[in-house]
Amino acid sequence: MKWLKAVLASTLYLVVLITLYWLHVRFARVDVVFYSALEDVLAATVFVAVLLFVLRSFNIFTVFEKTQLVVIWALMGYALAISVPTVLDRSLSFYILEKLQQRGGGILYSAFETVFTQEYAKEHHLVDVRLTEQLKSGTVVMRDGCVMLTPKGDSLARFSRWFRKNLLPRQRLLMGQYSDVLIDPLSHSAPTSDDRCPDK
Repeated sequence: MKWLKAVLASTLYLVVLITLYWLHVRFARVDVVFYSALEDVLAATVFVAVLLFVLRSFNIFTVFEKTQLVVIWALMGYALAISVPTVLDRSLSFYILEKLQQRGGGILYSAFETVFTQEYAKEHHLVDVRLTEQLKSGTVVMRDGCVMLTPKGDSLARFSRWFRKNLLPRQRLLMGQYSDVLIDPLSHSAPTSDDRCPDK
């Protein structure tokens, strides 16, 4: 009987979460898709947790079991927030599939660089979206037309570069050949113009 009630409560959680998400994206302003989805996860988790602890029909569970259910729902919601709206919003892989479909099912391999540089960035407002995310995350600030790292952003950039160099695959398959070029991609590029801010 407990398992059935746990399944019903979890189904209720998913219904509440999906409903909140749908209402949020349809009728509310959203700054960052991932953060918005996390707000929905938090709201759904709190709402259903209150029902779980208040309604007598759930007294079949101990306090520990109820707490476990709430933790499971929060983790499930977090996984969904990352795996569905965030991935679809950010994914270059899905963009490739959609672009191939738009072009009737195929694009010349030699044209992909042009597609990415001239279409992808413009169609998805890539710079605006990513800078908005960084501004809302507190990793960058804008001053006098310059985008500048905050101490938090600098720490994350250091961690990211360390992780790439030390914990990403050194033999990664890229178009039929194994390579380590992605463990330090910035070392293979040079600025094409003097784009530093005046005080840097």
